[in-house]
Amino acid sequence: MENVTQLSRLGLFDARVPRYTSYPTAPHFGTGVGPEAFGEWLSAVPSGAAISLYLHVPFCRRLCWFCACRTQGTATAEPVGAYVETLKAELALVADLLPPGVRLQRLHWGGGTPTLMTPAQIADLAGAIAARLPFAPGAEFSVEIDPNEIDEDRIAALAAAGMNRASIGVQDFDPLIQKVIGREQSWEVTRTAAFALRAAGIASLNADILFGLPHQTRARMTDSVQKLLDLSPDRVALYGYAHVPWMARRQALIPSDSLPRPEERLELFETARRLFLWDGYDEIGIDHFARPDDGLARAAREGRLRRNFQGYTDDTAEVLVGLGASAISRLPQGYAQNAPATSAYVAAIRAGRPATHRGHAFAGEDLMRARMIEALMCDFRIDAAEIRSRFGIGELALMRIFREAGRAFEGWVEIGPAGFAIPPRARPLTRMIARAFDAYELSKAGHSPAI
Repeated sequence: MENVTQLSRLGLFDARVPRYTSYPTAPHFGTGVGPEAFGEWLSAVPSGAAISLYLHVPFCRRLCWFCACRTQGTATAEPVGAYVETLKAELALVADLLPPGVRLQRLHWGGGTPTLMTPAQIADLAGAIAARLPFAPGAEFSVEIDPNEIDEDRIAALAAAGMNRASIGVQDFDPLIQKVIGREQSWEVTRTAAFALRAAGIASLNADILFGLPHQTRARMTDSVQKLLDLSPDRVALYGYAHVPWMARRQALIPSDSLPRPEERLELFETARRLFLWDGYDEIGIDHFARPDDGLARAAREGRLRRNFQGYTDDTAEVLVGLGASAISRLPQGYAQNAPATSAYVAAIRAGRPATHRGHAFAGEDLMRARMIEALMCDFRIDAAEIRSRFGIGELALMRIFREAGRAFEGWVEIGPAGFAIPPRARPLTRMIARAFDAYELSKAGHSPAI
């Protein structure tokens, strides 16, 4: 890029900043939100509301070294079966707290590896959810699929349960890189899984791919993206690998001297980005791509794009309930997170109470700043009229916030009566610019590189 030197001077290659899938970010959650507050928030959901449900399955057959998610390995089926029973018990607790008539607008099973469940467990869990929280018309049910842990019987069980979107983790197709990151998953296995999902009538397919992995080069990135394009995914998330071995100890198995330099990370991103654009994908926010007829692309064009813990979404539900260990719920009053340790989560549910461990109740300027950060991450602009109307802030006070946030990026952002905007050449800086709207003190530890 022509701007590399200038971007470097602005600190792009040194900064560590949040991904802003929430505001405030999870490190700022505290113990002031517990089971009682969470129960009150659920009870305040309007009757007949359409909500979203996220279900977390933390188990994996093997632990990938690159992954920083809260997961645990299991070689047997027993822990998964016991966990499914706990999820059903938590579902009953939550459903009893919600008012009557609540329906599901979105249902997502994430992990970990949800497809470790047997076909019978999939049917049992899906049936329990449907009995308590039925789908609203046009609902979307998506599941994270590990191609190494899927077969026709499990695909058939998921399809019968109503899954209409599947998300496949790819990371990279190069055998050397796969070996170094502890995620050996051949192109043939991935292709077989994708074709089996399509054959089962799953119309929408998502895929994740990473840049910034050890030994990644532009040539290897090109080869992996072209293989991915052969699968014709409807959406692609192009995430930057965050090497945080002080947080995810398994990452210490990855040799840090094999990681690309920050400037090379930007080249890898741009290489993949150009390939997706050349193949007809729309660019969505800072790291997603979608076919023009996909719901995510339509939402972006229509100004309806949102951001939550799964990244970019066209989900408009005001309530997202998280089930499972470490799962996070978002309600109009704030965030509530379950106990991260599976043992503590299970103990709470067996005791007949929500497993809420910590959270954050919105206060002060939280909601206004959350909306401004989301607008930048989704649309690269903040509409001043919208902010003034929704949050009752005066024009002078809002302009003061804009100017303060833009001070370090003079010449790179556009500020005026209409609002605050990030022009195309400055979009690699988006997360850094969003940080300037963050009123909470940030620590370098725990956040990922800005690029």
